[in-house]
Amino acid sequence: MKFKVNTNEYVLLVDEQDNETGLMEKMEAHEKGLLHRAFSVFIFNSKGELLLQQRASSKYHSPLKWTNTCCSHQRKGESTIDAAKRRLKEEMGIECDVATAYTFIYKADVGQGLIEHEFDHVLIGHFDGNDIPFNRDEVHAFKYVSFDQLEKELSQDPEQFTKWFLITFNDLKKFIQKNN
Repeated sequence: MKFKVNTNEYVLLVDEQDNETGLMEKMEAHEKGLLHRAFSVFIFNSKGELLLQQRASSKYHSPLKWTNTCCSHQRKGESTIDAAKRRLKEEMGIECDVATAYTFIYKADVGQGLIEHEFDHVLIGHFDGNDIPFNRDEVHAFKYVSFDQLEKELSQDPEQFTKWFLITFNDLKKFIQKNN
């Protein structure tokens, strides 16, 4: 099944050191499973709870899966921080500062003939508030969750989460524990 995706969207192809090697239309890169630059934003409130989003049912892959606060791809000439702030506003309707935490590379079959192969920049930020005017074209629901509750959900039903979230969760937890 093919999904309609904005064909004006491109991703930055990179090597394993995150050096740009080219530009490709987003769906083509996912169909071919080529390594490209991406980012994942994790927003915490003052209680240390993580703000998760449930992806919209109309997403071209991983619909209705729970995942980090937002994620996407940088545009040509756009810094990772600027891209993260742009998408945080577009997806969740919120604004806050974010900082780079770490990077990781993963490759995962996400169904529908698509492969996520990303050099993923993980960013962390803080936001307090329950009035989150999220974009219903991007997000189905949201919730704040503690690490303890999240670990319980991950062990009981890992299939409700995106593959990249499952891959990086332990690194995220270690990063937070080390830097708190």
